[in-house]
Amino acid sequence: MQTAKRLEGIGEYYFSQKLREIDELNKQGKNIINLGIGSPDLPPHPDVIKVLQEESAKPNVHAYQSYKGSPVLRTAMRDWYKRWYNVELNADTEILPLIGSKEGIMHICMTYFEEGVGVLVPNPGYPTYSSAIKLSGATPLYYSLHEENDFKPDFNELEQIIKEANKFPLQGVRGLFVNYPHMPTGKLPDEVFFNLLISFARKNDILIVHDNPYSFILNEHPTSLLSVDGAKDVVLELNSLSKSQNMAGWRVGMLCGAKQRIDDVLKFKSNMDSGMFLPVQLAAAKALSLDKDWYDAVNAVYRKRREKVFAMLDLLQCTYSKEQVGMFVWAKIAAKYKTGYELSDEVLYNSNVFITPGGIFGTAGDGFVRVSLCSTEEKIEEAIRRIASPNPSKGGA
Repeated sequence: MQTAKRLEGIGEYYFSQKLREIDELNKQGKNIINLGIGSPDLPPHPDVIKVLQEESAKPNVHAYQSYKGSPVLRTAMRDWYKRWYNVELNADTEILPLIGSKEGIMHICMTYFEEGVGVLVPNPGYPTYSSAIKLSGATPLYYSLHEENDFKPDFNELEQIIKEANKFPLQGVRGLFVNYPHMPTGKLPDEVFFNLLISFARKNDILIVHDNPYSFILNEHPTSLLSVDGAKDVVLELNSLSKSQNMAGWRVGMLCGAKQRIDDVLKFKSNMDSGMFLPVQLAAAKALSLDKDWYDAVNAVYRKRREKVFAMLDLLQCTYSKEQVGMFVWAKIAAKYKTGYELSDEVLYNSNVFITPGGIFGTAGDGFVRVSLCSTEEKIEEAIRRIASPNPSKGGA
């Protein structure tokens, strides 16, 4: 049986492959310290877990749920956007709860993109953008993010890409993926940049897909692209509880935008799932009501871990900005390494520590590595000891 042509050029996700290799190394007694993946190791707030437990015990919560999500959750999402981003949303028409924002990327691509259409994608950027675009039949068109340009797109380059995309076999550009605070570089946006994005989208009749899961991590001023005047005309914004609320495995996200856009995406999404377990939705609503103390406590942990990661990167002779945010540290490799893959493999096989090569996020990331903050200070300290005194024959212990 042959696979569908839409899977041509779609490889297995890098981390899926690498985790298997790490598992094999662990079976050999290597005891790998994984500093690669951004899966929060901290739990959600106790009150969130309490709501899940209490609601799950009720006999009337186990049926199929609305395709548009519980009104309780949509109202909580509306209030969260108003409180933290100063963005007004209609809970009934401008918010669509998602089973994780990753599925939202696919829903948007399948709703708006198709064969013959180009979609602008950041390089470096989240690999799922490209995969979802390809699965929709559309063509990813990569724009470069460089350190010298503060990891922001060059609008002249974007214009040139659009010009070329109006030639056969493409029929133009229909979408633009952006992600600020940016992953993997940790770059923060600013008001001027956000306004330029909206103007660019209006000028070129392009839908911006803004992926915004990192706005609360080590960042005192969370922002939304929807806060720009007129943004709803050209923007769909994805957000998530995975990072900010330590609920990655719960799979709760949201899509926000104009009513027509939400209605469009719902046509596709309603054919893909049958709603989200109600107790999870009610617990998520509780999570979104938490005060600033919650975010401060989470960030205090990440801040201490980041200092340890800085020390580890100094040991590896990497350079980095201390102004970056999010749950990773993005660092430029020393000149003695050809690529981040080389450094990553050296650290893995000689010190039994895994850090992510920047090249998995695109060719513009080849000279970088990314280190996750989702491990304890003790594990990071152990990683530093192993790197300082590599001894792979004894499993890095």
